[in-house]
Amino acid sequence: MMGVLNHLSTLLLLSLLPPALSHVVEKFSDVPQCQNFFLEGTTPNLTGILVDGTVQNQNRYKPICQLFNNIYRFATLYDTTNRIPVFSAYTFTGPPTDPRPDQPWMIEPQLNGENNSPEMQKDSKEIEYQKQAGDNDYKNSIPIKGVNRGHLFPCSHAHDLDTQKSTFTLTNIVPQVVSFNNGRWMKMECKVQTTLKLNCKDANDQIKAYVVTGAVPSNNNTLKNRVNIPDLMWTAYCCYNNNLKQWVAQAHWGENQKEDNKTLPSNTLAELYDMLDRHYGGGGDVQVFPDQCPKGDILRELLLKDGDVHDHSVYDNDCVYSSVGVKGYYLPVVLVSVLVMMM
Repeated sequence: MMGVLNHLSTLLLLSLLPPALSHVVEKFSDVPQCQNFFLEGTTPNLTGILVDGTVQNQNRYKPICQLFNNIYRFATLYDTTNRIPVFSAYTFTGPPTDPRPDQPWMIEPQLNGENNSPEMQKDSKEIEYQKQAGDNDYKNSIPIKGVNRGHLFPCSHAHDLDTQKSTFTLTNIVPQVVSFNNGRWMKMECKVQTTLKLNCKDANDQIKAYVVTGAVPSNNNTLKNRVNIPDLMWTAYCCYNNNLKQWVAQAHWGENQKEDNKTLPSNTLAELYDMLDRHYGGGGDVQVFPDQCPKGDILRELLLKDGDVHDHSVYDNDCVYSSVGVKGYYLPVVLVSVLVMMM
């Protein structure tokens, strides 16, 4: 009798556990803390993949509420066929307070079985995962394909140490061409970090921006015949600028290929949506942010840090830069452009 009572009490306790313990979910909205990584809880629309918050092929695409040390850190829509993320969404609340951690690579255990732990776990190098990439997939990736591990939610955009560590899950990683990952993509991430830090402050002077970064898969370019090497990577942010009393937004994208050290241009959300619409089958339904995020011209009043406005800035993994440009001032983009033309 006592055993039956213990069993019933266990079932009762399980029934009272909040649904937020789910990690791989049917909808991001299933977990309120996870929904907070999207502006107004509104997830992107990607034709044929995610529409009005509903995954179109639930056997293939899996919404992941990325859980690390019992706290949700960001959200990822994962493609279990290509074994790369479609996108990762996160909130930027300031640059890192700690150096880049030496963190072992992790995987999402619930992609291997529904009853597994909701916490991301250290990768087992002895297992070939059926529905996700493992660390072994990236072994010798540079000599084999000239690619390394490219974050969608970059460690350099994570404010605290645990969130930095959480970005080292392979469900947040794509094979990225080394010269692109370590070149203008990193440079763009660091410029965006500075832009968000200076311009995305609310009425309480708190930094907050919504960022979504994604990868467009290739048709047949793979790493070890398992992990898709995407053709293109893109990112966009939207935030409220208390100085301008309005929402501001910007987008960047680039082809995942060998390149020189050029910079990625800034684009409007409208241009991003048009580009993604062509890649995702047309229809004009692509949208990353709600309507309050401006789709038109990028505001030129946004301030940038001195070295970050120059094409020849060099950054390390923590976005510490050295610059050969004008120093000592925060300058509007238009003024900086004039100065650069005069140099």
